[in-house]
Amino acid sequence: MTAPPTTASRADDRPVLLVLFGATGDLARRMLFPALFELWERGLLPDRFEVIGSGRHSPGTDQDFRRDVVEAVAASADGADRAALERFAERVRFATASAEDGAGLAAEVEQRRAALGEGCRTFLYLSVPPGQTDGMLRMTEREGLARDATLMVEKPVGEDVDTARALNALLATLAPEERVLRVDHFLAKESVRALLALRTANPWLAGSWDARHIASVLIDVPEKIDIEGRAAFMERTGTFRDMIPTHLCQALAAVAMEPPSSDDPEAERAARLRLFEQTRPFDPARTVFGQYEGYREEDGVAADSTTETFAAVEVRIDNPRWQGVPFLLRTGKALDSADHRLTVRFRPTDPKDSKDPKDPKDSTDRTDSTGRTADAEQGGAEAGTELVVGLSATADVRFGVRLSRPGPRPGLVDGVLGLEPLPGADASLGAYAQVFHHALSGDHRVFTTAAEVERLWELAAPVLADPPPAVRYPRGSSGPEVPGVADPASDREG
Repeated sequence: MTAPPTTASRADDRPVLLVLFGATGDLARRMLFPALFELWERGLLPDRFEVIGSGRHSPGTDQDFRRDVVEAVAASADGADRAALERFAERVRFATASAEDGAGLAAEVEQRRAALGEGCRTFLYLSVPPGQTDGMLRMTEREGLARDATLMVEKPVGEDVDTARALNALLATLAPEERVLRVDHFLAKESVRALLALRTANPWLAGSWDARHIASVLIDVPEKIDIEGRAAFMERTGTFRDMIPTHLCQALAAVAMEPPSSDDPEAERAARLRLFEQTRPFDPARTVFGQYEGYREEDGVAADSTTETFAAVEVRIDNPRWQGVPFLLRTGKALDSADHRLTVRFRPTDPKDSKDPKDPKDSTDRTDSTGRTADAEQGGAEAGTELVVGLSATADVRFGVRLSRPGPRPGLVDGVLGLEPLPGADASLGAYAQVFHHALSGDHRVFTTAAEVERLWELAAPVLADPPPAVRYPRGSSGPEVPGVADPASDREG
């Protein structure tokens, strides 16, 4: 397969050594190695680039590990050129390490840095379970691995406010903030980047992006798959911790934050933080948890487990732009759809239905959590239109419009303007390829800051302290009923 074109460029050709902790894990096999191969195949990695995979248990010889990498990438990158894959894998080797013993890895890193030559940059990527992050970081400090290295830490960063603060404090002792990259790949999705540009770079839409014009926002990230053998992770973390204060809140930021003051990466990160500071802590009474039927029979799951595999949260933002607008964040496993999308529901255009969001009487009770007004339920010309943006690999955009009804009968009919796929989609990079590309380029806009992470855990704290019971729901359904929220299945096409 020939690599598709790309408009991205190689920003820095200094040699790079990437040390990947958790290199035999699920994320590395499905996402990280395929992303690195994507960059390598497009010529976006330095000529002198190597990967040292690491984990507690050796997969065998370096050649054995390379075969594993080739098979993993081939399974994820449909049509990948086998010969190119094998050439890529020559840059990969393995060294065992644990929180207790990293001496062998440290020796291997020192040797490979010397071989790569002067100016070699080292990146340490921690793709390990949350409970292992602290110990692995302390090992990198003890063995000197963190010295002058850039630390990349996969989400979730911590499991609540206290553990996030403790982990951020530890990271601060190992490296300055500019060399700490907290990874949430939703920030790097082409669709999320396109959404931010769509609403800020088009004056006709930017002028309508507020509570006066928008009734509600739905951010829906359902999955058809179940836990797929990841019982230990799910039992410890749950869907709420795994998805809501991370992926879905980052999508929320792309929808709701004020336009950054400049194109500087730090301006975008500051805008996200300001939004989260204006967001109310999540209300357990406006949160729904669910658990799919059969979850307790999964290997490794307790017979009386109360862990949620579904979470829906209504979010409110206290600023002039969004006062009174409900944002629904919804995600879950073993559902009837894997259609990731954002739905923005606009208010009716009839002047008598246009309310002032600055007036408390007009801003709080206009909508339920779906954003449907009483007028919208009645349909016809008084219902609001919708903007739907796909949140999968590349964005597709559909905008509801009203046109005059053809024929002799006067009136309006609903239509859809669509843009699918976006222009240049054949040159897009996968989310994790973007993560690595931004890291190597020194552009940190797609990485979260310590303050962002801690604020998001503060927002989640009330639900973590008083979680709602997990309602059972059938596999392949739309999930539990969410009070005040229309069945998402009713909004899907067809």
